Amino acid sequence: MADDPFFYVIVAACLVVGGILAWGLRTFQSGGDSKKANKIMQLRILAQFIAVILIVAFAYFKTQGGS
Repeated sequence: MADDPFFYVIVAACLVVGGILAWGLRTFQSGGDSKKANKIMQLRILAQFIAVILIVAFAYFKTQGGS
């Protein structure tokens, strides 16, 4: 699995989601602009959606005999 370059794209996508989550939580915690924090969390949802699509595609192609 780790020899597939697509695997590293998925890992990067998950790290991006984690980074956006940390950024949003830090914004909420600091008492900053709540509209900005909500926009960051909306961005996290989008990034998370993309990461899930990539994971599902990876699993699908692996079960179809892809390398």
